[in-house]
Amino acid sequence: MKKLFNNKWFLLIVIALTWGSSFILIKKSLVVFTPNEIGAIRVGVSGLILAYIGFPVLKEMSRTTLFWITITGFFGNFLPMFLFPLAQTEVSSSLAGILDSLVPAFVLVLGFFLFGIRSRGIQILGAVVGFLGAVSLLYFSETNSENSQFWYALLVVLATACYAVSALILKEKLAHVPSLKISAAVFTIWMVPSFAILIFSGFFQNIEATPQTYEALAYLSILSIVGTAIAMILYYKLIQNTTAIFASAVTYLLPIVAVLWGILDGEKFTAWHLFGGLLILIGIYLIGKNNDTSKVLTD
Repeated sequence: MKKLFNNKWFLLIVIALTWGSSFILIKKSLVVFTPNEIGAIRVGVSGLILAYIGFPVLKEMSRTTLFWITITGFFGNFLPMFLFPLAQTEVSSSLAGILDSLVPAFVLVLGFFLFGIRSRGIQILGAVVGFLGAVSLLYFSETNSENSQFWYALLVVLATACYAVSALILKEKLAHVPSLKISAAVFTIWMVPSFAILIFSGFFQNIEATPQTYEALAYLSILSIVGTAIAMILYYKLIQNTTAIFASAVTYLLPIVAVLWGILDGEKFTAWHLFGGLLILIGIYLIGKNNDTSKVLTD
């Protein structure tokens, strides 16, 4: 079993299936809970699960490591948890899943601007193609029917940029810290503001014991425990065992899972979804094609 969890392809598939299902779980949770409640519960519950590891780990860390842990947690585990449910109040889970595929393109672009990581010409072409795919989705999909939906879709794009920043920090600044310790420390830190949000928003006082609430809470529990805490541990492990670009290639499979769930739930899937999604995936393919990505990320 240990050997299996060290296999990069096994980790990639498990993470893709888990995160690809997150968008439909968010959609089902939004029936009862607000975006802020969903984000705060995801981080807060994950923090409670991992706190028994997190508190001792935090005491062992140097100030520099603690600083980078806090920053990567904000961009990878805190802010996106609020951006996605907020975006999905206006856009479909399928579209959110497709746009989430932009992570490798942002890893490439932000890797250069933040850490001076050099890229080859074909990688730059891949980033351009990927962003063109995103633009076509934003312009020709349902987001163009109302101006407000366009801006909500951009929240998904912002969340993918946040994931890219987190992945780069993990690879460049936290490669020496085991993945379980990173996850435990991150969620332990950010569960505090998460529970503060729930307390001051009146969540615990206003929640109603109804069948609909219990159903939404079940979806949110799966999202928090499996889709957040466990998946992030595996993702951090994948990044440390490979590269930030290989790990972000989980987005090859993630949109397929998200779209299938969306279709099963009765969401509209148009030719523009297919066209934009294919452009993004072609772009990600070009980013990783015939490249020694580990060298690119460490130059």
